[in-house]
Amino acid sequence: MNNEQALQALAHLIGTPYEPSVKATISEITGRARVVGPNEMTTKEYDINRIHINADANSLIQGFTFG
Repeated sequence: MNNEQALQALAHLIGTPYEPSVKATISEITGRARVVGPNEMTTKEYDINRIHINADANSLIQGFTFG
């Protein structure tokens, strides 16, 4: 699944509370092993298959980025 397809598949998660178990759900839906939660450390290595979860100060998921 490409990034646009992944965004469409994950759209239902936007506005929901972030909790660490969401990473496993995202991996299951997208088939991608590298999912990074908000405020988690990551390398500067660019990986188009890595999904970053973006959340606001209230830990609500705002969207996803790749790389």
